[in-house]
Amino acid sequence: MNHASPHTAQHGAHHVHEHDAGDQAEILDLDAEVLAEHIASVIAWLPIETSPRRIVDLGCGTGAGTLALLKHFPEAELTAVDSSAAHLHRLREKAAAAGAADRVHLVQADLDATAWPELGTPELVWASASMHHMADPDRTLQQVHGLLAPGGLFAVVELAGFPRFLPEDAPEEAPGLEERCHAALEHHHAEHVPHRGADWGTKLTKAGFAVEGERTVTVSIGPTHTNAVGRYALSSLRRMRGSAASALTAKDLTALDQLLDTDSPHSILHRSDLRVRTERTVWAARRT
Repeated sequence: MNHASPHTAQHGAHHVHEHDAGDQAEILDLDAEVLAEHIASVIAWLPIETSPRRIVDLGCGTGAGTLALLKHFPEAELTAVDSSAAHLHRLREKAAAAGAADRVHLVQADLDATAWPELGTPELVWASASMHHMADPDRTLQQVHGLLAPGGLFAVVELAGFPRFLPEDAPEEAPGLEERCHAALEHHHAEHVPHRGADWGTKLTKAGFAVEGERTVTVSIGPTHTNAVGRYALSSLRRMRGSAASALTAKDLTALDQLLDTDSPHSILHRSDLRVRTERTVWAARRT
């Protein structure tokens, strides 16, 4: 659950343009802060037989999953892989602040490349919101199968889209605006991110894994007044606007821009009725 998702960032997509990395880093960090308990609960649920000593985080982003894994498995060392130098730099800072810099090895790489860098023989591979961005996810699954130690576990976490934050009758000027934004975004992703919503259980089995568990985590936080939730909503809606704007009416776009205007009395930062609602599904698959 690292991250970012239709957030091409959320959670560590590997195709990241550096000019966009700042915005993505912010939303990844907020995702980690707001959903920390849920990330921890997914890791605790994994059917781990022996605590891993070597872990690989594929598409690590700014490290929400990385740091949660290091905390849960205090004897482990972790190799974090992402294509964004900016994200890896941020992860290095966070690992140092957490006193875990000596347990993290950072690797900048494009996971769609024919040849992967040397990643060792991990007992656990974690991929949160990164698999659906792969150009050929079936090939990636086979590569992970070959990478894992015999008996090792592959944890695939995928998102049910951007979180939802507003009540259904909000905002007053355009009730239901958020749902219309989501509908426009779904259409956009159907064209540009064709592997979102794939049947990962079937794909994992086809790649030679034994799927030992599947779990959907329903997230519902709030209503809350915390600054992090407000900033998370603001960053998410800003990213959503970029893909959904062309499908919205002028009225909806005006209402959305008012929510995004931090100087406006209608700013989403001033709302006291925000919730965080989303779902994430995790598959635990073993190399037999």
